Amino acid sequence: MERTHVETRQWRTTISAAQDGDRQALDELVAGWLPLVYNIVGRALNGHADVDDVVQETMLRAVDNLGTLRDPDSFRSWLVAIAMRQIRDRARRRTPEPLASDAGDRAADFAELTVLRLQLEGQRREVAEAVRWLDDEDRQLLSLWWLEVAGELTRRELAAAVGISRQHAAVRVQRMKARLEVARGIVRALEGACPELDAVTARWDGRPGSVWRKRLARHIRGCAYCAGAEESVVPAERLLVGIALVPVPAGFTLSLALGGKTSAAAASVGWSAKVLGALTKPAVAVTAGATIAAGGAYVVTHPSDDPPPRAVIAPTASSSPSRTLSATPTRPPSPSPSPSPSPSPSPSPSKTATDLYGTVVDAVDRAPAADARPGTLPHRPESGITSTGGPKAVMQHRGESVTLTGQGYVLVRWQISPKSRPGSLVMPTWTGLKGKLFHVASGGGRRMDDPLQGSPDGYATGMGGPTIGYAVLPGGTQQMWQNEYFYLDGSVILTQNERGCDYGLTVFPSNWDAVNADVLTGPAQGAIRYGLIRDNGKDTAPVPQYATRSTPTDPATVEQRSRV
Repeated sequence: MERTHVETRQWRTTISAAQDGDRQALDELVAGWLPLVYNIVGRALNGHADVDDVVQETMLRAVDNLGTLRDPDSFRSWLVAIAMRQIRDRARRRTPEPLASDAGDRAADFAELTVLRLQLEGQRREVAEAVRWLDDEDRQLLSLWWLEVAGELTRRELAAAVGISRQHAAVRVQRMKARLEVARGIVRALEGACPELDAVTARWDGRPGSVWRKRLARHIRGCAYCAGAEESVVPAERLLVGIALVPVPAGFTLSLALGGKTSAAAASVGWSAKVLGALTKPAVAVTAGATIAAGGAYVVTHPSDDPPPRAVIAPTASSSPSRTLSATPTRPPSPSPSPSPSPSPSPSPSKTATDLYGTVVDAVDRAPAADARPGTLPHRPESGITSTGGPKAVMQHRGESVTLTGQGYVLVRWQISPKSRPGSLVMPTWTGLKGKLFHVASGGGRRMDDPLQGSPDGYATGMGGPTIGYAVLPGGTQQMWQNEYFYLDGSVILTQNERGCDYGLTVFPSNWDAVNADVLTGPAQGAIRYGLIRDNGKDTAPVPQYATRSTPTDPATVEQRSRV
């Protein structure tokens, strides 16, 4: 599932209201961010019995210190840093425990919860179970990197939470990933039928640990049978983009202050004496009695136009549509053999046949053959486009936007950089549309999933490759080409929503002649393929995905089925 945070005007309003003592705003703040904190702590501690206390202590400290937060936009990184400090403090305070006792605490560890609650199978299950074999420090880092790959955190936030530079974080992540791959190999080997492995593990008590990790890894390196199981291994980052946050467990009740609860009632849900003591000190003026019941009812789903803070939260029984991310970003199958985009169902029933405007491409279209010349590009009226970004607007970071106004053509050029940071790709959005907007053509000589000849792994840029990692599109997202062309008659805001996989956009006002010349540039001129015409010259021509006439507080929450 695509995961998003709401870090915009709505967030700032909610945080400011909570700082001023608004109990409802505080409830929304805690409810929205509790699943993220629970996943970080749960995975870092692998489901240890202390998880509940650390989660609760983190949220209490956040509420208690909310008034010291000067910049609401930094709330997420601030909260994650608090969680990591609590995890490290817990490690320093902890006294050595007998192995048997620790094993009892982990009877239902976080790896098991991840597999069961998210119904993971195959190599996704393998990654979750491999976490058991990591040392504490690696698990703490993985709890953040997992969320970075899934689009929940940025690399800057990961580095800040760990307290190191981004460059050092990159080195640490690479080392942790290498150890995670070793752990995945152990999980595969233990599930296999190696005739020599039984002898190696004859004295093993079944509990993962560093000593046995080294012994089993040494066996795998020297065993042709076990090492052969690695031939079709999918990189971990490609698997993790499709894994949602683990829902907060049933029965987990977070109370910010005692209010109507008695100490005995609070203690019945597993509160420590330290937490009970903290609860008697209201952090915000009117927090007494504020209670967030999180028992299994929260799951991260796809964003809507009006989400609650941080992420869309819906009951588990909801039948909300799921745009599950594909684990294989190479040319997904098309529902139609036609090179033309597959239109979505007709717009809202409130529209009549006389005012029908646009269709939405919500299925991946098949790339035409390299020598398939495009159709004719209709020539629409053009008086020119003005851009707040000037003749060449470069947008490299989340939240950057450009407002386009006028009548004419616009080029959006893609540059995807999975080598910098692979993972799920959060698409740019068109918001505040006034007038009409059409997706008229695709060009640049290639689609972004076309391999480039001459690069080490066949992918110099674009969707990535086995040696640099992959960019993964949300399910159903139309594959973009290097150059995407749009026609605007009115005004619209284009916003870069980078999170997860690294990408940049360059926006140029263009014209019909330039669009036509680009799509007609084919393999004979050094391109991989000719371009593709999408415009039918009518008001029923495709409109861009992720487009809306509304102006949501967070453009990243625009639904894929555009609202125009």
